[in-house]
Amino acid sequence: MMSDSLMGSICCRKATNGIKHNRHSKCALPLEAIFTLVSSHLKAPDLEKMAPKLVFVLPIVLLGWAFQAILQPPPTKLCGSPGGPPLTSPRIKLRDGRYLAYREDGVQKDKARYKIITIHAFDSTKDIPLPVSKVLVEELGIYLLAFDRAGYGESDPNPKRDVKSEALDIEELADQLELGQRFYVLGTSMGGYSVWGCLQYIPHRLAGAALVVPVINYWWPSFPAELSKQAFKKQVVPEQRTLWIAHNVPSLLYLWMTQKWLPSSAAAMHHPEIFSKHDLEVLQKMMTMPRTMENKSRQQGTYESIHRDLLVAFGRWEFDPMNITDPFPQNEGSVHIWQGYEDRLVIVELQRYISKKLPWIKYHEVPEGGHMFMLVDGWTDRILKALLVGEEPSAV
Repeated sequence: MMSDSLMGSICCRKATNGIKHNRHSKCALPLEAIFTLVSSHLKAPDLEKMAPKLVFVLPIVLLGWAFQAILQPPPTKLCGSPGGPPLTSPRIKLRDGRYLAYREDGVQKDKARYKIITIHAFDSTKDIPLPVSKVLVEELGIYLLAFDRAGYGESDPNPKRDVKSEALDIEELADQLELGQRFYVLGTSMGGYSVWGCLQYIPHRLAGAALVVPVINYWWPSFPAELSKQAFKKQVVPEQRTLWIAHNVPSLLYLWMTQKWLPSSAAAMHHPEIFSKHDLEVLQKMMTMPRTMENKSRQQGTYESIHRDLLVAFGRWEFDPMNITDPFPQNEGSVHIWQGYEDRLVIVELQRYISKKLPWIKYHEVPEGGHMFMLVDGWTDRILKALLVGEEPSAV
């Protein structure tokens, strides 16, 4: 999916073939050579004014060469291993030997009319429950299966994680837990790329799909350059830098995310500036509620959880979602996108463009909603009713 990074794919000697080296150093690159190497990898949405971009990226590249050997991500603290976090959840063993942790909720599986696999967001886990009413769950007969995506919570990391592997993990989870030939998927925020993976790689297994404020990759080929550029600029500057590095120089993401000189990902830091007014109101409500559980999303390490998420979501995909064909040509199921108009993390203009390119997707825009709108006001119930029984919410 992702091409080899500038730093990781070629050794210093191969990268500088034909360049005269300083005899006192292992790899003394002339500035002109560095400029050539870096500029050949610049593919940000805003391709204008290359010089300012190089001013920003050259120090990072130089730091990467200087510190890459000593700033490799630390080993993952595997759950259940000596010194690692304890195991508290049931897990399945996947074909490749990894373990995937899961949690079941709702009605009993053998009595369920609808079986839904829910896919958690960035910096979250299966243990954050879907805010759906018990009344609706019982009324419709809904079985809910949540799982920790690779590297999160109590699931083993997958150094080869990509959009396809996420979809195949979901398929294998469904098979081992005997959900049947078809099931529903619901992904929120960063979990949205897993749903795109399901639509691309296992559409024959789906009964329906919902993407709630799904993450968007600014480098998807079908986006008009100007639209992508303008949307990219709406991100706060630290987020722009983080996403640019994740896409163009992925081997430096760990260094960037752990350095202390400049602010890195505002999303990873949960900085207030990334939230809309509505989101801040939602957070205020949540702060008044008693905390019932600890967030264990990063307990095995940040690199294979949140860092890997950024690399996958904003890296180079094997497919363009806007080329996916309708998985339900006979209307035997449906696919929905739900987007908050005020969302500052996922830009509404890009979501609208996707919905126009894929008219078979039912697009719902919440006028005053931010990135977290589904957590309040019964929105999760409305999302499930639309997905399962085709009931369109009157407010959208």
